[in-house]
Amino acid sequence: MTTLLSAVGVMIGVAALVLTLSVMGGFEANLKQRVLALSFQIEIVSIQGSISNYREIQQKAAAIPHVSGTDPFIIGQAMLSSGRGLGGVVVRGIEPDNPVMATQWSRYMVSGSLADLLKAHSASARGEQPPQGGIAIGTTLAGKLKVKRGDTVRVIAPILGADGQLTARSGTFVVGAIFDSGMAFLDTNLVFMDLLRAQNFFGRADVVDGIDVHLTSLDATDQVASMMRSIFPSPFRVRSWVQYNQSASAGFAMLKRVYAMVLMLLIGVAAFNLIATLIMVVMEKRKDVAVLMAMGATPREIRKVFVMKGMIVGGAGTFAGLALGAIGCVVLEHYHFIHISREIYGMSSLPIAVDPISFLWVAMASMVLCLLATLYPARQASRELPVEIFRS
Repeated sequence: MTTLLSAVGVMIGVAALVLTLSVMGGFEANLKQRVLALSFQIEIVSIQGSISNYREIQQKAAAIPHVSGTDPFIIGQAMLSSGRGLGGVVVRGIEPDNPVMATQWSRYMVSGSLADLLKAHSASARGEQPPQGGIAIGTTLAGKLKVKRGDTVRVIAPILGADGQLTARSGTFVVGAIFDSGMAFLDTNLVFMDLLRAQNFFGRADVVDGIDVHLTSLDATDQVASMMRSIFPSPFRVRSWVQYNQSASAGFAMLKRVYAMVLMLLIGVAAFNLIATLIMVVMEKRKDVAVLMAMGATPREIRKVFVMKGMIVGGAGTFAGLALGAIGCVVLEHYHFIHISREIYGMSSLPIAVDPISFLWVAMASMVLCLLATLYPARQASRELPVEIFRS
């Protein structure tokens, strides 16, 4: 029974560690996916402000290895009014038919699509001026303005003229799409508009504020960023998502390390239980050890017996823990019975990202701890003197 409980202790510690690492990996992957979908991977901007020859830059950037596409953009601030609500927003002019944008944002669209931003819209029956185009807004902003897809909103933006004079420009736009990114700040403050219409509306024709570069693999971020810095010297400036989200990435990595250390202590507790079990076995098997040594068994062979017993118990517990952890990951991934706040985390259930390397490291760490746990009991067993045991 004590041997079985020792194996169960190792099993629980291993299962808890692999499950936690999988959940933490899922959170990290989900956060990274959202951050990269909603921000840039590599961005090219100019210290002079706007970029006029952006088509040429796009062509050069697309020719670099590991680049899957580019996306020019323009940024402007505006006020949205529906007659039933009012909100300040950041307008981002994009190319709705750009493949990389369509691929990244299609999963977040709950009504309509980016392609609806390109559609022409006719005037209403009341004889109003036809809308200037379509926009995409977040679910939180749609609720704040009390609008749905197909409704019109008024966009009012401050415009800085060439002479430095500040004026205001307004226009009517149709809500062509509604998205839900899971990040409340973006769903409340971000609005998408067709790039050409945004350039005309904000009075910045034929220029963009920057170019987003999308990669085939995030592992090539530093390599591609380095190549772009050599291809696009000053006045251009190249920065990557690693620099922009450095604090978030470092914080998440630290959390994973802390959780791993804490749960490794749980396996350590199980290993101490294994020490106690082996010491009890040594005490129970003193006569058997004495008989073996009297028959010619060496202290090294006695040590090997108890080390193998501990490794068998630890190996069984480790294997069972890995299996239990894998089953738990599969169950959590397919049956979302643990619910979390979507408003806070941007997801309603625990994300799971199973990493075979994590399973391998946990198995190795567990076996090493179990091996260390066997050394003292095995040493004590090999130091017994057969004569003294027979006398007692």
